[in-house]
Amino acid sequence: MRIVQITDTHFSPTKPHFNGNWQPLAAWIERSGADLVIHTGDLSVDGADKDDDITFCMDLMREISVPMLLVPGNHDVGHLPGSLQPVNAGRLERWRRLVGPDYWMQDAGNWRFIGLDSLLMGFDDAEDETQFEWLRAALESRGGRRVAIFAHKPLFIDEPGDGDTGYWSIRPAQRRRLYDLIADHDVALFASGHLHRAWQGVYENTSLVWGPSAAFIVGDMERDMSGERLLGAVIHEFGDDTVTSEIVAVPDMTVHVLDDVVEEVYPHEAHKVRKKVAS
Repeated sequence: MRIVQITDTHFSPTKPHFNGNWQPLAAWIERSGADLVIHTGDLSVDGADKDDDITFCMDLMREISVPMLLVPGNHDVGHLPGSLQPVNAGRLERWRRLVGPDYWMQDAGNWRFIGLDSLLMGFDDAEDETQFEWLRAALESRGGRRVAIFAHKPLFIDEPGDGDTGYWSIRPAQRRRLYDLIADHDVALFASGHLHRAWQGVYENTSLVWGPSAAFIVGDMERDMSGERLLGAVIHEFGDDTVTSEIVAVPDMTVHVLDDVVEEVYPHEAHKVRKKVAS
């Protein structure tokens, strides 16, 4: 089975800076031979607060003839407590109404594919706990299938024992719970987006993949980290019990640099950068 992972498209009807990358990406997906497409979040520029952003993006996604599953990113449902747009009931309801479940599972042959809402992880609330209990049940009922997990945020940035990286990765307490579940249940792959970097690595017996954005790369306005700055997608090939992943630079996409347009697209992020520079 071939799964194409796309991520961080950041499309919008009112801030169309990155919309031009959809047609070359869509054409490439149609040629890719994919059996399934999985979008690992930040579908929209501001779906966290705007129905129209989500609706616009989903209209684009439905142009693809291949089945697609999606998990949300922080720009779709919000982020951590104390952020400008924290995850809340209204933001989750918008995603669930306009897109579908924010976490899910699907079986194919010897594989169980699981999508997680990584933005719930870190609240220590009922939604966070409900998802973990659901995940535990999904893993315990896999019936010998191998498992691939797809989420927006990566497990860690620099090393498996990272402290709290805030914006960037899953928080340590939730990460520890994921590590324990991954170790107990033959998880072969954990694929994510969010970082606008393309990278592959391994945690114990689990392959890790950061999918490249389909919208923009980030320059000096954010911290440096591993991986390559490129626009593209990932092709995951699933055999009976193995998975191989190939990061692909999709041709004909425009490599936007967020630093150049952040004042227009995400002015609150630009404000944070100005404060950092001033201090």
